[in-house]
Amino acid sequence: MKSILATLTLILATTWNTYADPLKVGDAAPEFKIKDTKGKEINLAKLAKNGPVLVRLTCGCLGCDRELPYFQALHEAYKKDGIKFVAVFAEPDNKFATYVKTKKLNMQYALDPTKDSWKIFDTKTMPSNFLIGKGGKIAAISKGCDPSGLIARNLGNEVAKLVKTTQVDIKAQVDKNTKKITPKK
Repeated sequence: MKSILATLTLILATTWNTYADPLKVGDAAPEFKIKDTKGKEINLAKLAKNGPVLVRLTCGCLGCDRELPYFQALHEAYKKDGIKFVAVFAEPDNKFATYVKTKKLNMQYALDPTKDSWKIFDTKTMPSNFLIGKGGKIAAISKGCDPSGLIARNLGNEVAKLVKTTQVDIKAQVDKNTKKITPKK
């Protein structure tokens, strides 16, 4: 009897989770805690209590790598206005240490090679970005990769609205400082 009850409970819990609505703008952000690479806990609820937080679930693939300068610029443009940035990478430690040095990461980040964070945010898309407003409500969601910087620019515009400041054209700013590569003839 106990095993039947336990099995039914497991089936119900799994079914409930499978048919739960995905996160959407206006929903409360999920409870999310993760340790950064130095062992310090990152607590989304505590961060969002003081101001907006952009959570980026990402990896070091070529597309995400090309998108990184735009997100670093977004962080730099609005951090004085109170935005916090948390990047969660799906890389293992040994690969990521070199990546951090070469990319000069200037944001709070954590590693999640098992991708548990993706489950918490109810997404399978790489990358996924969740802009959480002060107080913990989801203000914007973007999924997928755009190495041209349009996603970062659009999220930057949403950040500017949240913190009530002038918009910075993140895309134009990064593109201006990036050397264009022209193919050899």
